[in-house]
Amino acid sequence: MIRRVLIVVGLIASIGLIAWEVSKKERLLASGETLLLELAPVDPRSLVQGDYMRLDYAIARQWPHDGSWPSDGSLIVATDDEGVAQFRRRDLGEPLTTGEHRLTYRIRKGRLQVGVDAFYFQEGLAATYQPARYGEMRAATDGTSLLVGLRDAERRPLGITRGQ
Repeated sequence: MIRRVLIVVGLIASIGLIAWEVSKKERLLASGETLLLELAPVDPRSLVQGDYMRLDYAIARQWPHDGSWPSDGSLIVATDDEGVAQFRRRDLGEPLTTGEHRLTYRIRKGRLQVGVDAFYFQEGLAATYQPARYGEMRAATDGTSLLVGLRDAERRPLGITRGQ
């Protein structure tokens, strides 16, 4: 009997945790600040898991590779008039100025990662996403971000954009 109760409690806790994470992402989609991150060259591929585009953000190439940054943290970006984020500095806890935003990062294998590094799309739509030059993100004040779509050189959304 106790074993069944523990299984049910564990199941409810697992479902509750998943629901909490989903609701956090939904809130981020609804109320997060829109940032455009310029993409460095990308390459569409087709693998077993479907079509996708590998994303490499230009901002991730602008940090000092001197070993002074911790492997996990946040950086500060500032947006221009078009909403395109530009790297400013590592976040050391100082207050943000107008137009600045915090983004979390990870350094893995000597490479700084901001956000996700792949955008998956429906098979056969590679040509739709080929002109991608910007990743559209929603960012929260704590630096968490969520990729919602891709944009072309004129900053027009490509294909389906989540959260609109």
